[in-house]
Amino acid sequence: MTGLRARHKADRTRRMQEAAARLFREVGYGAARMEDIAAAADVSVGTLYNYFETKGDLLLAIVSMEVEEVLAAGAAVLATPPADPAEALEMLIGGYYDHSLVYLSKAMWRTAMALSIESPDTPFSQRYTALDAMLTDQVCAMVAALQRRGRLKDGVPARLVGEVLFNNLNQMFMEFVKAEPIAMETLRASVRRQTALVLGLLVP
Repeated sequence: MTGLRARHKADRTRRMQEAAARLFREVGYGAARMEDIAAAADVSVGTLYNYFETKGDLLLAIVSMEVEEVLAAGAAVLATPPADPAEALEMLIGGYYDHSLVYLSKAMWRTAMALSIESPDTPFSQRYTALDAMLTDQVCAMVAALQRRGRLKDGVPARLVGEVLFNNLNQMFMEFVKAEPIAMETLRASVRRQTALVLGLLVP
């Protein structure tokens, strides 16, 4: 019974998150009301508030859902990465980017980033920062894996290289979400060129 209850709770949570994501896209984060989200998720307003106290909590849950899924996909890439470093990093980073607009629009990302920056001591900001740290760790792990396979020079600090690569891909993503006209392929092509420049200094 406990397992069934947990599954029902997880299903309900997912339904509320997906309903919020749809409404945030359709009417905007500011205009979306908790009452409308509850109706779209087919739950009572009280039930919604039992799970999420604010719209910000819902937005953070959507960001978390997105990042957790890309981390899982990234783990599969990390388990058996392509031999070519550029291809391996393109597969990992491209996976991050391709999934980034599944649940969130550019406007939703802007709101999430703004909430994180405006109130750095809040649980929202701390969780957002923690998610970025998980992604950083995965990029660093990829660099270390390539180095162990002899695809990158020995003696290069894999952690520092991974941090540089993540900081760049993250900054480029911020520029991408700030400008609606920028296409995903433009973002990917730019980061591909920048990553290649870094790798050119590291390949034996």
